[in-house]
Formats: sequence, C-alpha cells, structure tokens
Amino acid sequence: MLLAFRSAVALNRLLDVLPVFEGDPRIDRWFTLVPGSRFGTDALAVLDRAGARVVDFDEARGRHFDLILSTSPKGALTSLSGRARALLPHGAGFNKALDDEGSPRLPSGLDPAYLLAAGEPWADLHGLGHHEQLARLAEFCPPAAARAVVVGDPTLDRMRESTGRRDTYRRRLGVGDRTLLAVLTTWGPESLLARRDGLPLELALHLPVDDYLVALVVHPNEVSARTPFDLAEQLGPALRAGLLLPSPHQEWASVLVAADAVLTDHGSTALYAAALGRTVVLDGYDGGSELLPGTPMARLLAAAPRFTGAADLPGLLRAAAVPDPARYAADAFARPGEALGLLRAELYRLLGLAPPRTPLTPALLPDPVVSRPAAAALAVRAEVDGSRVRLERFPVATGLPVHHRAARHGAAGLTEQRSAEVLWRRAGTGRWSAAGWAAHVLDELPSCRVAAALLSAELCLLVHRRLGPFALRVAPQRAGGRIRRIDPAAAVSAAYAWLVAQPHPVGGLPAVVDCTVGPVTARLELGTAGSAELDAEF
Repeated sequence: MLLAFRSAVALNRLLDVLPVFEGDPRIDRWFTLVPGSRFGTDALAVLDRAGARVVDFDEARGRHFDLILSTSPKGALTSLSGRARALLPHGAGFNKALDDEGSPRLPSGLDPAYLLAAGEPWADLHGLGHHEQLARLAEFCPPAAARAVVVGDPTLDRMRESTGRRDTYRRRLGVGDRTLLAVLTTWGPESLLARRDGLPLELALHLPVDDYLVALVVHPNEVSARTPFDLAEQLGPALRAGLLLPSPHQEWASVLVAADAVLTDHGSTALYAAALGRTVVLDGYDGGSELLPGTPMARLLAAAPRFTGAADLPGLLRAAAVPDPARYAADAFARPGEALGLLRAELYRLLGLAPPRTPLTPALLPDPVVSRPAAAALAVRAEVDGSRVRLERFPVATGLPVHHRAARHGAAGLTEQRSAEVLWRRAGTGRWSAAGWAAHVLDELPSCRVAAALLSAELCLLVHRRLGPFALRVAPQRAGGRIRRIDPAAAVSAAYAWLVAQPHPVGGLPAVVDCTVGPVTARLELGTAGSAELDAEF
C-alpha cells in the first residue's frame, strides 16, 4: 500500500486512517511525497522520526501498488500506478475556493480538473465525511460521485474518543481552573495571522493570566511557509507574555479537546471545535474571497459572535451567543464513531482481502508537550472592598493601569525585580531562614515593600517594610467535592493591596480577607508571625 501526500496536513489525515490496517501482516506501508506543494518537507521529518518506509516519488512511479491512498487529488498523483486507488478529504469538508489553483470558484477538493484523468475518475473510492459533501461532489463531478461513499470523519472520531483524557491534556498544558482559549488561524493571505498579526499579543497582554490561557493553533502550511524558527521569533513578545504555541501536527487536536472556546478565522478547524461543543467566536473575517457561501463553515461563522477586542471577550464568552455550536457542525460530520469500521470495509474490498476481525478503536491523541515557564514578573490590578479583594494579574508589558508589580526573586530579570513592590520566592535551598531571606531582599532592593517567603501552598511569611512580619495562611476553596487553590503568590499580592488600603495600622490580628483570583475565591488569614514561620528553613 502506498500512502501519497503533498503536505503535513494530508499526511496527518492518512495517519488517522492507519488503524484500519493495524495488526495485519499482509499490509506493507510505503509513503511518498507527491511533488508540487511548497508545504511538504515538514511532513518528511515526521515520518523520519517514526521510522516509516519513505520512497522517492520517481521510485514510487516505477512501482505498481495494490492500493494507493491519498488525501489530496492535486499534483502528479495520476502518474502513480495502482490496482486500486482511494481518495479522502484532508479537512472538514470543502469550504474554500483558491483562486491561484484549479478551476475558478470551484471548491478545493471537488474540482474535476483534479478528480478526473482522461475523463475518468482517478479514484476507485471517494470516502466522504457527510452526505452534504456527496451532494456537492455530484454537482461538480458526477463521475466521481458515482464512486463515493459516506464514511464519516476519522479525525473527529479520534478527537471524540480522546475526550476522556481532557483533564490530562489540561493538566499538561497548565490550564488549572482557567478558560483555555484556542486561537485558530488557517494559512494564506486571508488567515487570521496574516490579517491580524498583533492579535495573539493583544490577547496575551490584556487577558488576566489567572482567568485565561491562550494557545495559538497555526495551520501546518503556515508553519511551513514561515518556518518554525521565524514563527517563534515573530511571536516572541506574545510567547514571553504566556502564549502557548502547540505543534501543528497532532497537538492541535489535543488542544481543541482541552479548550473551552475558540477564536477563529474561516479555517475548517473550527468545525471540529464546534462538533466538540466548544464556543466559537469569529475574529472579524468578512468572508473574503476564499470562503464559499452556503457551506457548513460559512453557516457556522454567520451564527458566531464577532470578536471586538480582548476587553470584551470575557462577556462575549459568558453570553455564549452560539449555545449549541455542534448543530452547525452537523452538516460536516456524519456516521459518528463509525469511520474506521466503514473505511476498513471499503479499503479491504478494494484490496480483495478479508478484513481483520480485530476490534477497531481510534488511537488516542498524544499528550501535548507544550511547556510554558511560570511567569516570573506580573502586573497586578486590585480592587479592595472592606475585607474583600478582587485580583487580576497580567504580563508586565500589559500597559493597563495597575496597583503594583510583583516578581519572583531570583527568577525575574534585575530590572523587573528592582521595579517590583512585591517580591516572593518559593521554598528552595534551605540556606536562609525565611525571615533572614526577607530582610536580605528588603535591604537589597529599596523599591520592594513586601518580601514573601512561600513556605507551602497554604502558608507564607509576609514581611512588610513598614509593618513588619505576618503569617499569611491561604485556605483552599472547597465546593461540590472539589478543592481549588489560588497561587500563593497571588495571595501575597492580595494581602499587600489590603494592607495598603487600611486607613490605620493593622490591629486585631488575625484579619480575615476573602480573595478572588480568576474563578476561585479563597479565604486569607493574616496573623502574627511566630518562630515556625520566621525560622523556617528557606
């Protein structure tokens, strides 16, 4: 069997189909890169790491295969020789027309110029995701439609099967109790990243870090065009502000499973998010020249609320203007959970072999390996109302008016530490007592007003330059059987803001303060520091 692909996107689609043949020693898997696309070289690296058998296209043309399987009809595919040939879509339907290739205004993937060879369909099987796609294929290329079967979408089936690992994916991404917003950008001049290259930074700088985590999911073609190195350089300020940049291969799907909402352009990845029930927000795309009217993607975007700025996004997501996004994806995905079984039956029919009887289960998506170091310096907004404090933290470059700056001693840069009113450190080497370390910091950095030793998730020594030492206890929030905590560094900032707001020196300890950070409200107790806190090895 030859698996022929032109790009990383096409290859990933083929890899989602491979479980059909799993465990069958009769099948030899060969891969070849079909020339003609500038987006193909990255895919070869994926296969090299997997140890797959890859043959040069010229060598592949000199061989005769029992089955050729592809997910793109373009390029020199028709020069390959095979007893049977099967063609699958490499996305959620046919929603775009690309003016620079094929017949004008015909959907990419349904163009007879690519589907026919010498007037006859090249493929013996067209495996489609939905009956809507079959109807459109019959409209544009009736001979190919006569060989088409609706088999569902193996990629979506894989994502749905992986929803049982959602908590694991969120833990690996460091989401916690925050809202994970996936920003989806397709490729080309009408993509979100091409039209609004400053949007990732805007979101990273203006959404509170305890409320939101933002991941940018970039189409593999765009990653190939820019190169991963240049893309990381171009996004450098946003990445430093906390933006996640997952791999454009299988990790994009793990991120969508983990996500709460997506902000998208007209790329069909949003249909997968909608099918999973994720809230969909449109980035302002006006239809351009690529999106075809009347397609499932066009209908989804017509119903989606419009993004108007980072400040308005929390209210937009709460309003959930598309309360049931999955219904807009229903016209793109049929036969849920059946794709591998149906494909097995059809592909083995083409091979003339009895299919294996082994059970078919979609391969679970891998854990995302995106790593993001915890922010070492933050700008803090605080609202104090009696014994209640509402705290929001942002990257230091936010530009928003803030109450104070906080930095992690020994991890933030020198400039950030010198400008911070609050400095904190987690338990470390044991070379200091907590009180000794705090005294050292206050002496070393004159702008610092509070030095806080975070002794555990629930106990801190907070030393105020004027008011002296306090023991700060941070109780977790317990509700509905769940235990949720706030970052003790945020608790220190809340205690500092509360102390600043007091008209008179603090008395009557312990003082109790309710602190809200992101979706969690925790009770803080500010009391007299004893030897257990002052002398703790730190």
